[in-house]
Amino acid sequence: MPRKLSFTLQFSFTILVALFLILPAIMSMLAGITTNYARGVSSGLTASWIIEVWNLYADTIVRSLVLAFTTLVCTLLVGVPAAYALHTIGGRIARLIEEVITLPLAIPGLAIALALIITYGGSGSFRQSSAFILVGHVVFTMPFMVRSVMAVLGSIDVSTLEEGAASLGASRWQRFITVVVPNVRPGILAGSLMVVTLSLGEFNLTWMLHTPLTKTLPVGLADSYASMRLEIASAYTLVFFVMIVPLLVAMQIMGQKQSRSSKS
Repeated sequence: MPRKLSFTLQFSFTILVALFLILPAIMSMLAGITTNYARGVSSGLTASWIIEVWNLYADTIVRSLVLAFTTLVCTLLVGVPAAYALHTIGGRIARLIEEVITLPLAIPGLAIALALIITYGGSGSFRQSSAFILVGHVVFTMPFMVRSVMAVLGSIDVSTLEEGAASLGASRWQRFITVVVPNVRPGILAGSLMVVTLSLGEFNLTWMLHTPLTKTLPVGLADSYASMRLEIASAYTLVFFVMIVPLLVAMQIMGQKQSRSSKS
């Protein structure tokens, strides 16, 4: 088969598969701006359903954003120093600790949530607050921050950089802040994007931990599907995509930049 024909067939097949996967999302979002989905686009386009979603779920959307960025702050404060410490220590102990940190990746979100409820569910005020969900999100997203930072640390000569800074009189804390952190910035940024995206989109763990007063974006989305008309649920999907897709695109761009820098 000629190379050009083979490429054309492969490219066409890829486009068809992509359209097959993307079409349901497009149709769902389109329903959110259609006046009457039963009559189709011919009934006209409107933003009233999106306004209705905001009126009904504004607190849920805002709570999700606050929760996601609070989760990011926690993972930055704990995950970056932890990754640096594990890289510095090295050996079997560091690998064992790393496996423990990344263990939540192998455990279903519902199981993690159940473990948190069994352990801390007896504290009524804590159980009913958004802080309880925050703990679950930090546990779930921490491995992504640690792994992202450790991947960058493994690609640079940290010891030489620290020795140079130490020879100039920098303390360990100063070396970490002024030498290590700037050099692992790509890993921190990539990890941050993953943490925010995962926190915004996490449903299983959040559904188990939430209360009627601590709903988040994915839980509200499920609630709108179950109890609202199709147009409102679809408008909620549109809001969700508008929040998530830019973060996913940024993650893709960061991944490409990191790949180019590692090759060079």
